[in-house]
Amino acid sequence: MDLEKLLSDRLAPAFAAVAGGPVDPLVRRSPRADFQSDAALALARRLGRPPRDIAAAVLAHAVLDDVGVSAEVSGPGFLNLTVADGALADLVAGLAGDARLGVPPTATPQTVVVDYSAPNVAKEMHVGHLRSTVIGDAAVRLLEWLGHRVVRVNHLGDWGTPFGMLIEHLIDLGEAEAAQNLSMGDLDTFYRAARITFDADEAFRERSRLRVVALQGGDERTRRLWRLLVTQSERYFLTVYDLLDVTLSAGDFRGESTYNDLLAGVVDDLDRRGLLVPSDGAECVFPPGFSGRDGEPLPLIVRKSDGGYGYPATDLAALRQRLGEWGATRLLYVVGLPQRQHFAMVFAVAEEAGWLNPPARAEHLGFGSILGADGRMLRSRAGESVKLVGLLEEAVARATDLARSRNPELDAGTADEIGRAVGIGAIKYADLSVDRSKDYVLDWERMLALDGNTAPYLQYAYARIRSVLRRAGTAARPDAPVVIAQPAERALAVELLGFAGVVGEVERNLEFHQLAGYLHRLATAFNAFYEHCPVLRAPDELRESRLLLAELTARTLRQGLHLLGIRTLERM
Repeated sequence: MDLEKLLSDRLAPAFAAVAGGPVDPLVRRSPRADFQSDAALALARRLGRPPRDIAAAVLAHAVLDDVGVSAEVSGPGFLNLTVADGALADLVAGLAGDARLGVPPTATPQTVVVDYSAPNVAKEMHVGHLRSTVIGDAAVRLLEWLGHRVVRVNHLGDWGTPFGMLIEHLIDLGEAEAAQNLSMGDLDTFYRAARITFDADEAFRERSRLRVVALQGGDERTRRLWRLLVTQSERYFLTVYDLLDVTLSAGDFRGESTYNDLLAGVVDDLDRRGLLVPSDGAECVFPPGFSGRDGEPLPLIVRKSDGGYGYPATDLAALRQRLGEWGATRLLYVVGLPQRQHFAMVFAVAEEAGWLNPPARAEHLGFGSILGADGRMLRSRAGESVKLVGLLEEAVARATDLARSRNPELDAGTADEIGRAVGIGAIKYADLSVDRSKDYVLDWERMLALDGNTAPYLQYAYARIRSVLRRAGTAARPDAPVVIAQPAERALAVELLGFAGVVGEVERNLEFHQLAGYLHRLATAFNAFYEHCPVLRAPDELRESRLLLAELTARTLRQGLHLLGIRTLERM
């Protein structure tokens, strides 16, 4: 049950009657009541009436008694809404028998393509890949749980000029030695060695250029060696995804090479529609509304002056295929904010070409950067990008050490399990708990703290509830009457009823810090409840009710954390 939506639905007709048309009641949580509507203030100028008069008129039209809600006009024109204890108890009791905790599956399933992670072949994943992978995987988890058909796409950089250089270096090393080096996961060393030779040796550069021609022309041996590079890189990527505990698999890899045979068709289609414009030897599209610093129209280069294709052509081909062949109605691109203009131009060209039409839509889920303690881009001591595996292993090691220091009696296997769940969870939550458009600082002490808005705080709250339920000796009864006897019980009940509304909002905007913030409020409400409302020592009726509230909180925390890709633990 989405209590906020229920109140909005009840107030909407009353506001419409007063305003003479549809009005969003703007219902939100309030420190002065359970909920508050601010819409009367927004209507005051439009209607030319004092907001308190508008709020009073709305209150006269509103039908709220049958759902146990009382309302009063407050301050300059707020409507304060309070749910009666009995109504609140009944609504919470209704969650107990609902496996989905009040969150219905979507009534309008869509085919959603989520393009995320996107590492480059023959290069190790670095910290810059973390946000795309974590945010994209959370989007996949949430949309799948809501009943959408989700297609994961891991858009690998596996094509283009550098592969001539890499293949030639592979040949110089010998296939067996190259395969061994690559299988050890040290892709950066392989790439750097190839680059050093390329920069220093003119003959090697010429062979590399010819190898690119052979690769693009379909030469059998060149393609086999290229496939060796791709295969070994994909194996490495999968070990990183396993450590990060994300749902990407081998079947989700879709390299740039996948679209190679589609590029000419994209150019032909754009030309047929009269969108291609020659510019300095290249073939471009000039979508309206985009200009450079000089004020001149900005081109999206589809085919370069040398006849080759760049990223725009590949992205257009991918988008066209996802809409046309796959029947997608929602395209999500989880890529850093520096690519905002690029994707805006790609989407604009797709709309001009008639490929991207309502109800289908494309969205760039941009995100900020991860910073070091100095407020600059996170770098290693050598000034290089931090390798993702190293970052994840450090998180696990720190969390494992903390687990052992808190409980020296833990056996090695249990300590390792806790360390991995807490360490990886801390990394993910630090990312997902901030507005994705913002940068954030990687702060180990804060991320791994057992208090504050952190994953360990939520994981510990869950483990604490499971401990209470184990000590109870019996499972919470799903049919137990819920009793609201204390303010802390009321606060917890109201939070439990907020889960559906938050999930629905995040489905629309994919702002996962809203879900993280909700889970933190829920865990905080439970801890206050646990402090002020004895559970195991309470009289029978209250004991059953409080066990049920604890069970519902644990289920909600577990489900919410799962949607963020974070594991819960029965013991910590």
